Amino acid sequence: MSSRRAFITLLGGAAAWPLAARAQQPTMPVIGFLSSGQPQVFAHMIDAFRQGLNETGYFVGQNVAFEHRAAGSDYDRFRAMADDLVRRQVAVIFATGGTAAALAARTATSTIPIVFYVGGDPVQQGLVASLGRPGGNLTGFGWLGVALAAKRLELLRELLPNGATIGMLVNPASPDTDFEMRDIQDAARILGRQIHILTASSDADFDGVFATLVKQQVGALIVAADAYFSGRRGRIVALAARHGVPAIYDRREFPDAGGLISYGHHRADAYRQLGIYTGRILKGTKPSELPVLQPTRFELVINLNAAKALGIEISPKLLATADEVIE
Repeated sequence: MSSRRAFITLLGGAAAWPLAARAQQPTMPVIGFLSSGQPQVFAHMIDAFRQGLNETGYFVGQNVAFEHRAAGSDYDRFRAMADDLVRRQVAVIFATGGTAAALAARTATSTIPIVFYVGGDPVQQGLVASLGRPGGNLTGFGWLGVALAAKRLELLRELLPNGATIGMLVNPASPDTDFEMRDIQDAARILGRQIHILTASSDADFDGVFATLVKQQVGALIVAADAYFSGRRGRIVALAARHGVPAIYDRREFPDAGGLISYGHHRADAYRQLGIYTGRILKGTKPSELPVLQPTRFELVINLNAAKALGIEISPKLLATADEVIE
């Protein structure tokens, strides 16, 4: 063979080799995100989830990819989106849109692993057989809401010792609402408080909610844990300030936006743990072998500027227990 022919043959073989090698490489696994909010709304949570993935050796764009589906405030869209992720043949579905997303994913597949993030008791919600032994293809993170509901009521009692009636804003479109209302009513009976339930599932409802609070002289407001409310936190916080309604929220993003106070579990820590769970599942661990996680870290955030605007004096004792005070 001439040197020229040998060179051409070598060049052709070298050019063809990468294509053949790529064809033999395994497909990068895809994690399907099923959420109620757009990625930019909870970007810091996704960062925490990615941190957990990284701890198990998975790095987005290198050896794992994301596929995102967001239902917004229309929880009925979750089923079609879950079906779409199943057709996409994702490796794991991460259902972060509350119980609605987790139930839709469970209905869509009994084989693809599902990692959920929900409020309330996932056993009562029919997602798992038990917390310690989930069974099936689901596991994740859930919290028992009675203790959190009682704590939020206690905080309002400390802020407003003379307030008899407390309002609770819930989203009737969410399947989590019944559980949250039950938890808060149970806690209210123990503490001798009366709860007035108000509902909102669209932007047009919020003005009426706060007008009712003022008209009926409701002393304070608990805003239920709901992804739709979180996405509208700027509007809710502004209306609470305009109408002089002290409100407590489930997550720190509300005080960050100017709300009075929040108390809830440390969401970033939960997402990091779920990232670790997802990485372990990608490595071959079955969801049934991973107990449902429950919160171990909680955070109290107080916005002193909001308190001053409402004419509320925060006690030194309460300030001392806060994880963060915004001034």
